[in-house]
Amino acid sequence: MIDYLKELFTFYGFSDELSTYSSNAIAIIMIAALCVVTMVITKKILLKMLKIYISKSKNKWDDVFLKNRVFERIASILPAIIIHESAVLFPAAEVWIKRIAFSYIVFVVLMALYKIIDSIDDIYRQHDISKARPIKGYLQVVKIFFTIAAAIIVISALMDRSPLILLSGFGAATAVIMLIFQNSILGLVASIQLATNNMVQIGDWIEMPSHGADGDVIEITLHTVKVQNWDKTIVTIPPHALITESFKNWKGMHESGGRRIKRSIYIDMSSIRFCDEEMLSKLRKIQHLKEYIEERTAEIERYNREMGVDPSSIVNGRRMTNIGTFRVYIQSYLEHHPFINHSMTTMVRQLQPGEHGLPIEIYAFTNTTRWVDYEKIQADVFDHILAVVPEFGLKIYQSPTGSDISRLKID
Repeated sequence: MIDYLKELFTFYGFSDELSTYSSNAIAIIMIAALCVVTMVITKKILLKMLKIYISKSKNKWDDVFLKNRVFERIASILPAIIIHESAVLFPAAEVWIKRIAFSYIVFVVLMALYKIIDSIDDIYRQHDISKARPIKGYLQVVKIFFTIAAAIIVISALMDRSPLILLSGFGAATAVIMLIFQNSILGLVASIQLATNNMVQIGDWIEMPSHGADGDVIEITLHTVKVQNWDKTIVTIPPHALITESFKNWKGMHESGGRRIKRSIYIDMSSIRFCDEEMLSKLRKIQHLKEYIEERTAEIERYNREMGVDPSSIVNGRRMTNIGTFRVYIQSYLEHHPFINHSMTTMVRQLQPGEHGLPIEIYAFTNTTRWVDYEKIQADVFDHILAVVPEFGLKIYQSPTGSDISRLKID
């Protein structure tokens, strides 16, 4: 075709050099026009027909491929193929045109493979197993291999050398390659360990103060584990850090169906005393204590009588205390609470007395793991406990405040 155009221009009086330039220019314009027409036909007709077919199809995977524009990436190869096959029209530059066009084809194929890999990950995420066994990290490794392979093929094509020659030189460059892909190798090994040992999954609530993480895992990749904190900030953690450092995973709490309450109130030890008849008569009116007080009183009286205890001193024999009765009341209150998980440990215990008084610890589990509901239940429990403390003749310990000091001065 170029020879025909060149002869035509020469016939009309063009010089040889001008005829050559003109014929080449027209050939380039015609090739460019063919590429444009091909892309227009592909995008406006073929891809639209494909889109209509996919929308009517019952398969879900093709919708993902369409959303990720996989078919558009593949269609981008057509202009490069046209240019590659048209290189014979330009003998002087045929070799380099083919090399460059082939390199572009390899690049487009690589981009299409990227989109296909992303689509595979999107399809996999639609299944529940994706939370327990994410594959994004492994797919990123596949991308790296494809990238290396494409780079070798392109370099080999541009240099007109066999890819085996380049591969043979990789042995000497192994140390350099390992240094370049150090993070990728560590990430791959860590991802395998995390998945194998079931240490963390997407959706888990993890806490890792060393990296400022306290929230839900939203993504696990080859190089990062993304955690969305409760304040909606996002923290990225290297996967190998989850292997080499300690972190707390709250998954067990969610799976158990109950969240722990472990909090203490501090009793002023000067308010602790034995229960007299007046206090016992008052406490018998409490439903949670009536049966306990009657049984306990009968038991103590029987013991003191059998042991011949002298009742003239309250120190002799056994007696009920307001703090012990208070503990029994809290235990019974928790056991009858509708929002406490009764299949899990419920306990009220004394801790080591200290400068802040006697700690009475409430150890129980709510019947829900939702944070807002948990805090509400916990607050309701302690609202009630703090309110009933005076009914047992006890006082809550708290450090003196400014108003306490002012009242002391006035007195």
